[in-house]
Amino acid sequence: MAGTGGRPGVFPTLLYADAKAAIRQLTEGLGFTELSVYETEGGVVLHAELVQGGGAVMIGSRGRGGLFDTVMKDAGPAGVYVVVDDVDAHHQRAVEHGVEILMPPTDQDYGSRDYLARDAEGNVWSFGTYAPETGV
Repeated sequence: MAGTGGRPGVFPTLLYADAKAAIRQLTEGLGFTELSVYETEGGVVLHAELVQGGGAVMIGSRGRGGLFDTVMKDAGPAGVYVVVDDVDAHHQRAVEHGVEILMPPTDQDYGSRDYLARDAEGNVWSFGTYAPETGV
């Protein structure tokens, strides 16, 4: 069954005009770890997997062809929420790497502490302590 045995069952998938720059920003500035990157001989990122905590995101290049690229052609920016243990330290790392901060670390009424950032291609990333109870 997907989502068991240490493997997440949901993977946000984002396409970027400059996937290599996105991977650099997500790893260096936002603390993701590069799990795998598959490129064409010409250096176009076909597929990459980046992990953080118990989750992962898949990254690819816009304009590389294929059905997914075609159906995502007019897709706008996405929003992704990532659970982190130390919001303030995570935020500080993002600031040090020049990531655009939309909201500084803030204590929320529902008990989470989180902040918002925007990547270089407009996707909004939320990092916080709230971890939904999924029952699985």
